Amino acid sequence: MTETTPERMRGPAQGEGTTTPAPRRNGALVLTAAVVTVVLWASAFIGIRGAGPHFDPGALALLRMAVGTVALTVIALRRGIRLPSRRLWLLVAVWGVGWFCVYNLALNAAEHTLDAGTAAMVVNLAPLMVVVFSGLFLREGFPKPLLIGAPIAFAGVVLIGLNSGAKSGVLDIAGLLLALLAAVMYAGCTLVQKHLLSAGADATTLTWLGAAAGTIALLPWTGSLVGALHTAPIDATLWVVYLGIFPTAIAFTTWAYVLQRSTAGQTSATTYVVPAIAILLSWLILGEVPTPLMFVGGALCLLGVLVTRLRWRRSVREPRSTR
Repeated sequence: MTETTPERMRGPAQGEGTTTPAPRRNGALVLTAAVVTVVLWASAFIGIRGAGPHFDPGALALLRMAVGTVALTVIALRRGIRLPSRRLWLLVAVWGVGWFCVYNLALNAAEHTLDAGTAAMVVNLAPLMVVVFSGLFLREGFPKPLLIGAPIAFAGVVLIGLNSGAKSGVLDIAGLLLALLAAVMYAGCTLVQKHLLSAGADATTLTWLGAAAGTIALLPWTGSLVGALHTAPIDATLWVVYLGIFPTAIAFTTWAYVLQRSTAGQTSATTYVVPAIAILLSWLILGEVPTPLMFVGGALCLLGVLVTRLRWRRSVREPRSTR
């Protein structure tokens, strides 16, 4: 139960008009963008599985990013390109190479040697890293909903991971290190992106520039891509095109929109929904029936993310009146 303060009772100031609908509309748009991001990123696991056997990690990343950059160019031109200040250009380039090149290469290579469950568990250390480092370095603090919800969601990811994929009994150290590198790049690039957005960079233009930088860094894999295009079946190539347009161009645009309007910790914690949605999509599209414990893990992911999105109000006590 909340208190009615004088500010709540006060009507709109003269000439201000009613401003309540705007924040509500913005909140709905942020929620919609977050949903689009997590659903499309979850679908990327299906796309990578369909294309992965026919493209090596570099060729897959290059084709995905080339298609994504073309789509992002169209989006940026329609929205209007607003370049960041020159002092940020080097950081934008480094961020783009890290997020769109190194992260993609590390994740693609890790999934060649690790099962999907183990890779998901390691990579999903990233949101926890973001929660800690954004609180320390971006001064976002450590809200209780985030500190409680993020570990709950991660426990759900662990439960899904332990009950998915084929376990050979031998853990590939190289694959584990690559997945850990992907997690570090995910966390670091999220923090850098939040810094760039806070410094005034336009979200759409920033995503486009970063994707272009990542694509250029992936050009050494052009020869491998040309060879793969000659041998890969058309459906595998179409999966990569899908990855470039939807989980890359559209989802990274909506991700930037959400990140600009939320804290880095809260935004990254939202992505814990991705494994839960991924197992549902695998069930619907690939016919892979989840185990009961995977359903429990998915429920924990959803519960944890729900907790992170809560706004806890501190109870404010009025001083006792002395009568």
